[in-house]
Amino acid sequence: MPKVTTHLSKSLLSVAAAILLAKAHAEPLKIRVAYVVPVTNIASILFAKDGIAKHNGKSYTFDAIRYQASTTQIIALANGELDMALLGFTSLPLAIDNAHMDDLRAIISELQDGAPGYYSNEFAVLADGPIHRVEDLKGKIVATNAQGSAVDIGMRARLHEIGLEVKRDYTIIEAQFAAMRAMLSEHKADLVPNVPPFSRHPDMVKSARTLFTQADGIGVSELGLWVARADYIHKNRAVLVDFLEDYLRMVRFYTDPANHDEAVAIAAGYMKLPTSTFQDWLFTEKDYYRDPAGRIDLVSLQRTYDVQQDLGFLKTKIDASRNIDLSPIEEAGKRLH
Repeated sequence: MPKVTTHLSKSLLSVAAAILLAKAHAEPLKIRVAYVVPVTNIASILFAKDGIAKHNGKSYTFDAIRYQASTTQIIALANGELDMALLGFTSLPLAIDNAHMDDLRAIISELQDGAPGYYSNEFAVLADGPIHRVEDLKGKIVATNAQGSAVDIGMRARLHEIGLEVKRDYTIIEAQFAAMRAMLSEHKADLVPNVPPFSRHPDMVKSARTLFTQADGIGVSELGLWVARADYIHKNRAVLVDFLEDYLRMVRFYTDPANHDEAVAIAAGYMKLPTSTFQDWLFTEKDYYRDPAGRIDLVSLQRTYDVQQDLGFLKTKIDASRNIDLSPIEEAGKRLH
């Protein structure tokens, strides 16, 4: 009898273990995705519209986490505190070059700056000021959000084209985007990056004039790439394809002109601002380009890497294609056809 009891106990334990294992596998995968700028970075409002995503809450759950900068996202990725970082054409190669994270893979292009017919970051001077040409910036003070950032590289590249070099010919100071209007109006800087939504402020519209754009300095640039580690993609590929399918559905909803008023209302509600703040630009051609298939412009990405090496921000030449994996988004896209 004791032997039967022991055998029965082992059998029950095996069944219990199998049930627990099945439950563990059935639990949706929590996907933690970073964003920086609310609304402009779509992760912040990705699933604000119900009834479009098919897999959210089933095979995965979604957690959008705001970070102030790409550097902290890279650290979070390295420590396993984040599953997907929002990196750009400046931060991704720096993570590869400086942090030696060669296993990073860009899997989605969220935002492109300067795509034909779409918005490019502006660099503004006072509308009634003395600066009318880029050459007039010699000996002046220019502002940037952070040295080595996307707008910083675009600005330096444009000045470099005409022979102006930092420290020798002009001075750079740093400030948050929200402070740029004051920096310009109070004459603390002669040139400032003027990006949405801050560029849409009525006072900025009145007082500022665009001198050049980021595209003038570097052409089309991958401003926002969703980046994960290779082993994470491999381990969770099936669920990631579900997630990316839902991502594409949401992007197509937000960028469809037929849904514009509803999309603006969602953004305004999230930011607790009037709809007029977003009505004439968000998810239109006045906004950054959002590829409906999530494709990455490899030619443009490589060019921006080369510009950064030329400016001294990258120590070595990096082959951009080595750290791109479009196969999950391509698989997800096939489900929509």
